Amino acid sequence: MIRLRPYKPADAAVILSWCQDPKTFYQWTAGMLGDYPASEKDFAFVESLMPFTAFDETGILGFFTLRTPRGSPEELRFGFVIVSPDRRGTGCGKAMLRLGLKFAFELYGAGRASLGVFENNPAAYFCYKAAGFHDVVLDEPERYHISGEEWTCRELAAEPPAGGTVSAP
Repeated sequence: MIRLRPYKPADAAVILSWCQDPKTFYQWTAGMLGDYPASEKDFAFVESLMPFTAFDETGILGFFTLRTPRGSPEELRFGFVIVSPDRRGTGCGKAMLRLGLKFAFELYGAGRASLGVFENNPAAYFCYKAAGFHDVVLDEPERYHISGEEWTCRELAAEPPAGGTVSAP
């Protein structure tokens, strides 16, 4: 059973080990942690957000942060979403995100949750869609210049269900 807990700095080494190449690292961070590879000191930045670690009986399996992009908990934005490479494609990411949505809507009272995903990361995109996020059309999508390429970011959002309760993973 997947559960969430507050992130602990001791989790950093495991989480950072999941990015074995620059492309994966930049898909995960959009460069917000500096250059690849990030150090545990660089990763300490996430402590200024609301960081969560997902785990089960086998250990740590995922991580994400929440933040208030407009300074109000009306909207919570997911960031730094990552799942252990050996757990990808097993439904763990979807379960972790559904728990995150449950926290966002039921615990924090958010009226909306959002996130961005690079178009060159279809596995993450489809995971977010399966967890309950939907596409948001922006007038001008965010673009990042990474490793000499332009990467376009898709915007996704989720709202609390009509009944007010997010289904368990």
